Amino acid sequence: MSATKRLTDIGPPHYEKFLPPVVKKNYGQWDHHEILKQGVMVHVAKSGDKIFTVRAATPRLLNIATLRDFATLADTYCGGHLRFTSRNNVEFLLTDPANIEPLIADLTKSGYPVGGLGNAISNIVHTQGWVHCHSAATDASGVVKSIMDELYPHFVDMKLPGKLRIAFACCLNMCGAVHCSDIAVLGVHTRAPKIDHTSVPKMCEIPSVVASCPTGAVRPASVGGAQSVEIIEEQCMYCGNCFTVCPAMKINNAKTDGISIWVGGKVSNARSEPKFSKLAVPFLPNNPPRWPEVVGWVKKLVELYAENARKHERMGEWIERIGWPRFFQLSGIPFSKYHIDDFKHAGETFKRSVQIRQV
Repeated sequence: MSATKRLTDIGPPHYEKFLPPVVKKNYGQWDHHEILKQGVMVHVAKSGDKIFTVRAATPRLLNIATLRDFATLADTYCGGHLRFTSRNNVEFLLTDPANIEPLIADLTKSGYPVGGLGNAISNIVHTQGWVHCHSAATDASGVVKSIMDELYPHFVDMKLPGKLRIAFACCLNMCGAVHCSDIAVLGVHTRAPKIDHTSVPKMCEIPSVVASCPTGAVRPASVGGAQSVEIIEEQCMYCGNCFTVCPAMKINNAKTDGISIWVGGKVSNARSEPKFSKLAVPFLPNNPPRWPEVVGWVKKLVELYAENARKHERMGEWIERIGWPRFFQLSGIPFSKYHIDDFKHAGETFKRSVQIRQV
């Protein structure tokens, strides 16, 4: 086999193959963009060429029928060109503005709301939940569906003070972006894993299990003359890493697993540095199928932000302006010991952006 053949057979196709012609033509030469109305924006190149984007919400877990619907709409209105955003929106890329309204009509008819741009709530990025993940403390799709049913008006209009990003993760291993979103919903385990000492030596490699614990809470131990492990509960943070490498250390607990809500994070460098989310509501129960406690608190926080923040102010910026004591007072969240960050490496000292502080 030739070297050329080997190179072309390895890895994904080059991304340029999938770019719309107008994007490829003006690559790196875009001048500005503007939002024409909710869910619709235009990018204008220095050459004067334009490309229009229509953004719609999607389910996080897509079936074949949904993908075929999107492919058909893309073939009909935009030469087959679409893309998915990092928050699970689908964006159709058009060059003919006459196709915008027919596309919106077809999306709306099929049940895919158009919106999520500007001062609005974008689609919620979330993890797998009970559908797939082995260490989830809660469901993902069910909770997110319940939340967005209530927040739908904020997706299809632009009446919020600024953009609002909501993320969801089923446990604190966080394959969702809950560490840096305006409102973050996080599943939490509240008990250490239960160890099946009979199965540990049959299913697990003791050194790997010990090494998997980020806090050193898992130690080698001998139980009944057999090799096993023990957990120092004072050091356990209930992350479930050990369960990932050793199924004999079950972390899931239907009675004690629940959900927490965090606020104030963002990725953007605009106006202020990126911020980590901070704890607001320490624990809420898992109450499927609609999770009323979680939905109620998220909706309350969104409405509180909408009523009190200044124009273009992100949630974290608003909270820092009024102060955290005032935020707890307005929200009615009881302040507890869980809100005190006593992790020895925690830090207001963490540098979270490339911005340089001037002295």
